[in-house]
Amino acid sequence: MNKQDYTVSITVNATAQKAFESINNVSKWWTENLEGSSQKLDDEFTVRFDDVHVSKQKLVEIIPDKKVVWLVTDSKLNFIEDEKEWTNTKISFEIMNQDNKTQINFTHFGLVPEVECYKDCSKGWDYYIKGSLFKLLNEGKGTPG
Repeated sequence: MNKQDYTVSITVNATAQKAFESINNVSKWWTENLEGSSQKLDDEFTVRFDDVHVSKQKLVEIIPDKKVVWLVTDSKLNFIEDEKEWTNTKISFEIMNQDNKTQINFTHFGLVPEVECYKDCSKGWDYYIKGSLFKLLNEGKGTPG
């Protein structure tokens, strides 16, 4: 049986270039509490949501205006038993033009229904992808945590 990695798609009124730039501007839609850089291949950045969630990401694949992939190299989620559950998972954004709009397919590989974080983390991603990133691209302002 195939794993059911958390996946969500949004369609926005922005160019693929704008979507790509906005995804890489993590502090405008995910969290303002960011250390490091999230712009180019091999960049590393850490996001922090108080002491509840801290994770370090490395950009492992970049195709301008088409794809961004982060490898979670370290994580501490203090609301679940296995605090390192995100470590070695991948977060992917695939960007494509669709009828004068842009579709973004987001997948968190390794965030599957069998893991403890799935319920809460998928709600979080729903908020940040379908809410904050969507608002950033359509209205010019996201709602980062």
